[in-house]
Amino acid sequence: MIHYLRAYISDVKNHKILIPIIAVVMGFLLGSLIILISKENPWYLYKALIQSVFGVNFDNLGTDRPAFSIRRVGEYFVYVMPITLTGLSVAFAFRTGLFNIGAEGQLIMGAFAATALGIYLDYPTYILLPTVIMGGTLAGAAWGFIPGYLKARFNVHEVVVTIMLNYAAMYITNFLLKMLPGSDSIKTVKLNSGALLSSDFLAMLTSNSRLHYGFIVVIAAIVIFWFIINKTTFGYELKAVGFNIHATEYAGMKSRRNAALAMSIAGAFSGLAGVILVSGTFGYGRVLSHFENYGFDGIAVALIGGSTAVGSLLGALLLGALKASQPIMQGDGISKSITIIIYASIIVFIATRKHISKILVKMGRTD
Repeated sequence: MIHYLRAYISDVKNHKILIPIIAVVMGFLLGSLIILISKENPWYLYKALIQSVFGVNFDNLGTDRPAFSIRRVGEYFVYVMPITLTGLSVAFAFRTGLFNIGAEGQLIMGAFAATALGIYLDYPTYILLPTVIMGGTLAGAAWGFIPGYLKARFNVHEVVVTIMLNYAAMYITNFLLKMLPGSDSIKTVKLNSGALLSSDFLAMLTSNSRLHYGFIVVIAAIVIFWFIINKTTFGYELKAVGFNIHATEYAGMKSRRNAALAMSIAGAFSGLAGVILVSGTFGYGRVLSHFENYGFDGIAVALIGGSTAVGSLLGALLLGALKASQPIMQGDGISKSITIIIYASIIVFIATRKHISKILVKMGRTD
């Protein structure tokens, strides 16, 4: 048994799974240590995580108060859905060797397009809802195409462009949102009913949570990501560009064009996240005073998930749990900043994957 375990640890092929697991464990250990140093009880962290994900409230066990809240579970998945999509966005760009820091701006553009279409158009659901989803997706794709084109045409670094476009997206859409009929300085009127992903049925099942049919859209996006990357020639070329752009150019692949298209597809996933927020979670457009960090959370999700479709979902489930547990932890006297420290440290550990891999190889070969 020990010999098999050592062989498994030393095999570099298994490190794609082992290193993220180790990074997550180390992140939580570090978070627990900081809580101890702060003279608080680390159990409150894990209790809050269990309550936010599974709805189990240990404080109410053995009392007359309900020990289980299905509403907590519904709200947990509301947190997970948009960061799954922004995680897919960043991961898709990563697979092409690009760093999409513009997921936040692409999400904002997708949200604005969904808001405008949902307010101005009033058609039956089977017409309006697909229009809103497609409109928001295309808006995100168009915003992602800008850095992709500049990278392909003029070799302008995508990190610089995407960072600046995040601010451009927020201030442009804030101006335009206030011009929509019925809007004020905070939000717009509600979208027409045919543009909404909200569900009375799901709300009833989850004790009036905001859970909505956006989960179907998220599942479809995961399948599309997986299919493009693993089952198409285009996906193969994208992965090849990510490994070595010069080799792909020598092989005759249109690597520059593929890079631009990859950023557009990445933007489409983020734009879809914006649709989820507007059409599902809130039901109206919002004038933002600051970034909500869905796009930046997507970076953490993609890194934790190894830039894969299923991995991004798992990363979003973890990060969503940390975000959903913040209000509960604050009620127990633990700062919500501890969750930021945890997933930031997880990213740091993942960034040192080469060193961790060397340590694992040495551990596996120890007699």
